[in-house]
Amino acid sequence: MLKLLKKLMIPVFALIFTVIILLFSASYTVRFTETAVKTTFGSANEDSIIDEPGLKPKWPYPIQSVTKYDKRMRIVQTRSETVQTADDFQIIVEGYLSYRVTDPLKFFRAFSNAGDRAQDHFAKAENDVLRDLLRSALGETSKYEMEDLFTSQSGASVIPQLEESVYELLVKGGSGGQPLADYGIDISSVGIDRIVLPEETTSAVINRMGANRDRLAERYESEGRSQARAIEAEAASQADRIRAFAQRRADEILAKGEQEAAPYLAQQNINPDLAVFIQNIKLMREAMAKKFTLIFSTSDYGMQLFDPEVLKRTQGEIPSPKPQNDDADEVRRTGDE
Repeated sequence: MLKLLKKLMIPVFALIFTVIILLFSASYTVRFTETAVKTTFGSANEDSIIDEPGLKPKWPYPIQSVTKYDKRMRIVQTRSETVQTADDFQIIVEGYLSYRVTDPLKFFRAFSNAGDRAQDHFAKAENDVLRDLLRSALGETSKYEMEDLFTSQSGASVIPQLEESVYELLVKGGSGGQPLADYGIDISSVGIDRIVLPEETTSAVINRMGANRDRLAERYESEGRSQARAIEAEAASQADRIRAFAQRRADEILAKGEQEAAPYLAQQNINPDLAVFIQNIKLMREAMAKKFTLIFSTSDYGMQLFDPEVLKRTQGEIPSPKPQNDDADEVRRTGDE
């Protein structure tokens, strides 16, 4: 019995191994990030596209084979390319594009001659088609001047327009080329990620930028001086109008005041001394309404009573003020008369 089991084990294991190999070669798995093309004797048609993920059956090789393509976005980067701008400056440009396979059947027919693996197809598409097209499309940079590409004003650069032009040219497959849709390829985005200036171009750009700044500074200074003159002229005009208005208003007020004061002046002219006296009384009333100090000389009438030295000399008699020179002259003239 044991000998019989030992004899049967080898064929059984061989059969199991053969079944496993057959199952493996007769089925395949498609991930949700993949799309597959199933060929029969190397040919494919519209029914050969497999989009549904999961385990799928097929005839073993060489009857049928499956090529699976990643549906996710892929990036293609170009090498540094020297491009001449519209104003004859040399710059080094590096660009990129992102793409994905939207029609696996067209993609398979276009690049299946590169090999059996999907990676071979992608490599041929990127190296022989996409990079060449992108490198050629970057020649659109020659339509723009240096000052359009590099500007000090925010949002004024034409690089977004340049990227849009490169994108449109790529979609059309270049100048007179085959559209990328015929390859089953869809371009999602195009960008310029680096622009390098050679040393001689850098010096020329710096000098040009300096001259441009000087020109802008001179223009702004000229505009500033013009605006300053306009502001000064407007201010002088407004000042003249204000002074003329103030003078006219002052004349009107003065004329009105003189008109209102005329009756009072006429009454005061009837008796000028009385008018002067009333004004003096009014002045004293207004002055004495507040706290004040009066200073008198001891030579004035009645002020000798407050001078201790004078009281000592008069020995208790009431001193009389000395007549002033004018008063003494008046007394002498009166006596002579």
